[in-house]
Amino acid sequence: MRLPHPIPYQGSKRKLAHLIGRYVPKSATFYEPFCGSGAMTIYAAHKGLANRFVLGDSLEPIVRLQQAIVEMPAKTADRYQTVWEGQTSDNFGYFNDVRARYNADRDAVDLLYLICRCVKNAIRFNKAGNFTQSHDKRRLGTHPEKMRAAIHGVSQILKGKVEYRVGDWLETTFDADPDDFVYMDPPYLGTSVGPDKRYHQQMTQEPLIAGLAKLNARSVPFVLSYDGMTGDKEYGPPLPDHLGMTRLLLHAGMSSQATLSGRKEETVESLYLSADLAEPVDGVIRAPAQLSLTL
Repeated sequence: MRLPHPIPYQGSKRKLAHLIGRYVPKSATFYEPFCGSGAMTIYAAHKGLANRFVLGDSLEPIVRLQQAIVEMPAKTADRYQTVWEGQTSDNFGYFNDVRARYNADRDAVDLLYLICRCVKNAIRFNKAGNFTQSHDKRRLGTHPEKMRAAIHGVSQILKGKVEYRVGDWLETTFDADPDDFVYMDPPYLGTSVGPDKRYHQQMTQEPLIAGLAKLNARSVPFVLSYDGMTGDKEYGPPLPDHLGMTRLLLHAGMSSQATLSGRKEETVESLYLSADLAEPVDGVIRAPAQLSLTL
């Protein structure tokens, strides 16, 4: 079955969920504190890996969007259709108008439209937290009927099971204990330093390492998707051994950026697992070809 996926974040773990899910144990509560598209929460709920979920993020509109999708699917789908249908072939400034409205009001469904319509679904924010990415001239974004089906599908999977929290990832997982599980997909170091800052808040390695040590001290099991490599380019040094994690390498597909530049390069992402969740594996872990067609 193809799982519903209404928020098409670039970097979403939708296509890797079945690989990551191999290492996710059943738990009392599944936390996703960098929720973004919520792909792993959707997967975990579909697979029955927990009965309760906490969706959190420091970007308040994305949390409100998740809540609107799950708790008010019809209203959210109607509002998205209204925004989407406002674009016409002769109104070239419409995307910019919606972007300006979002930056003023932080409307969650406006954000959904911007994500669907922007270049490569690659969100960009400035230091003030304003959405800055431009629109993709080749397409109009997710069609309202397809979006409606995805929204209702996610609502059916998650409604009545989710708590929504806004804040720093350590704040939104403050009550996780050894019977729970935390999945993290934070901003990568490659998008936190240098000119390519894609998120409204960036994260250097120091606070991430300190936070992981706190989870270890509380014996909270976790999985962390973090930096990797494209071709010969690595996006960050491995996280330190003293955290006691197992590092696996997952094949994440072909690099779209390299393809645009006329190169064929594979992207590999690191998956860090807390103690006792997995044994080391040599080489890159790849998905069976048939699975990629359904996720």
